[in-house]
Amino acid sequence: MSGGESKLPAQGGGDENDAILSDSIQMHQKQSLLLRLFLWLVKKTGALGRLVRHQVWFFLVMLGACWGVLFESISQNAWRRTVRYEFGTTMNSVIGGGLIATLFAGTLTGVAAVSQTIYWLGVAGMAKMTGSILINVVVREIAPILVGILLLGRNGMLSVTELGLLTTGGQIRSFQAQGIDPFLLLVMPRTLAFTVAGFTLGIVFSIASLLTGYIISRVSGVVTSPVWSFFNDVISAMSTADYIMIPLKFVTVGFVVGVGSCITGLTATSQDNLRTLLPRGFSRGMLIVMAVSVLFSLDF
Repeated sequence: MSGGESKLPAQGGGDENDAILSDSIQMHQKQSLLLRLFLWLVKKTGALGRLVRHQVWFFLVMLGACWGVLFESISQNAWRRTVRYEFGTTMNSVIGGGLIATLFAGTLTGVAAVSQTIYWLGVAGMAKMTGSILINVVVREIAPILVGILLLGRNGMLSVTELGLLTTGGQIRSFQAQGIDPFLLLVMPRTLAFTVAGFTLGIVFSIASLLTGYIISRVSGVVTSPVWSFFNDVISAMSTADYIMIPLKFVTVGFVVGVGSCITGLTATSQDNLRTLLPRGFSRGMLIVMAVSVLFSLDF
């Protein structure tokens, strides 16, 4: 009996030790799980922070580049022969190459939007509001966005590609080593060419869309007044602020598309290629165009 009784405490002590060991293992597993969860959160937060920092960095670079273009454009020393040549070449490419596409887009807008607006306003007995609605919807809102997309898709992506390849290929560093400022040689003239093109193509788009809408409405019998009377009604619906804000919106859209495309190309890294540059340039350009449109709509 004494031998059997001496074993009972030992067995009880072993169970107690096993329970303590099991609790310790469970606690260690919980701590390990919490540690892994904490490290995962730190990793994801760091990735989000890098993304936000990169976007804020590009925004700040854009602001600096916009100010740099405006400041350098009024300097006589900046307009050397090579800069003038780049400005003329880019403007001919943007306006001449984008004119047909702009006329086509304006024609489609006239068929799909302007003619339908004229028709349904006539049906609703609100024909007197035709001019103001066309100005506020087509000219102020639709035209700048579509012109910005055309500028971005045709010439903006070309600038992203050209400057991106020059940057990744080392030619930009060669320019700097020779004392040539890539900003004055490439960014400033291209941005100003995009600015002039934005205004020109915006006016062409607006006229083409309104004229096409009038022709469709006249053929269908919705409108019986002559074309000059139609355009007089549209112009009469414009306020004093519209004569400033509409051209300013076209100019601003062209300006920011030019700056954004050039800066995206110049900030390319050695790891970038066309598969990374083109989607980045297009997404940034679309965000820029939409942001300008929203800001003008809110403020004005």
